[in-house]
Amino acid sequence: MPAALSVNLNAVAMLRNRRDLPWPSVTGLGRTAMAAGAHGLTVHPRPDQRHIRFSDLPNIRSLLDKEFPHGEFNIEGYPTEEFLSLCEAHRPDQVTLVPDDPSQPTSDHGWDFIAQKEILKSVTKRLKDNGFRVSHFCDPDADERQLDAAAATGADRVELYTGPYGATFNDNSAQSDKADQLGRTADLAEERGLGVNAGHDLTVANLPPLVAAIPNLSEVSIGHGLTADALEYGMAGTVERFLAALKGGCTDGR
Repeated sequence: MPAALSVNLNAVAMLRNRRDLPWPSVTGLGRTAMAAGAHGLTVHPRPDQRHIRFSDLPNIRSLLDKEFPHGEFNIEGYPTEEFLSLCEAHRPDQVTLVPDDPSQPTSDHGWDFIAQKEILKSVTKRLKDNGFRVSHFCDPDADERQLDAAAATGADRVELYTGPYGATFNDNSAQSDKADQLGRTADLAEERGLGVNAGHDLTVANLPPLVAAIPNLSEVSIGHGLTADALEYGMAGTVERFLAALKGGCTDGR
């Protein structure tokens, strides 16, 4: 089975927030993405609400429940008490924990699982006791000791940070090296019983090599590149292109 595609709506929300207007509609474009075949929707509600607002969460939850009951809701963020309470209130299928400082423009590194194992253990238990799948953001070059610690937190999955891989868009040799690195890290995670997700700077051009390097990839979460393509191809057409890329096709270099 190809990896599931979760459409990250943060970039849509950021565009909406440039004006005090309700468009582009976060739920409207989420509906279009799901109708086109996306498997789920992702949001990252940061404390300053600079893109997804807390008020968006019940609307997305309702959209999935009423119109796409098999679709998954993935909420990602740093595990403050406020964030954990948002998760408990809006019942995502998956919670992805990221080690972000609130001032960061975007996620750009994984957890130090060794140093933060006990904190992550406690938070993971709380989330799993609520029935949520838990995934932890993971560096692309995490070693055996780091992944031993990740598994010891009780997480179900890790999400491999693919930013460095995405940055090789104009260097085929470097892209191949980064894909191999991600493949090795994915193998280490799978050996420890962890499922593997991936996200950051993924495109229709670089998805096929990534899928080849990680054959058992469970899910990709894509926001910026997908939203950028949607300006040209429309949301429905873009989702179809990304789904084709996850099957190894649509390698038009964009």
